[in-house]
Amino acid sequence: MVYPREVLNRLRWTEGLGLEDAVITYLHRGAPGDLMAVKGSNIMELERSFFVTVDSKVPYHRIRKIEYRGKVLYEEITEK
Repeated sequence: MVYPREVLNRLRWTEGLGLEDAVITYLHRGAPGDLMAVKGSNIMELERSFFVTVDSKVPYHRIRKIEYRGKVLYEEITEK
């Protein structure tokens, strides 16, 4: 199983890649559809339990999808 933090760290530290071209969609209560997206270029730091943007700290367990240059690298599977 791949975890969101692993995906983000791989993008950040692999030569030729980077967070700049990533889009991270995460659970945000109160937002339309309870989801919000942030560009990887807005991520300031990857902490142990959450990532940090200028506006907030988002726990990794809230991440629903990570896209990189249009390709889905991580997507949480939800059962209905």
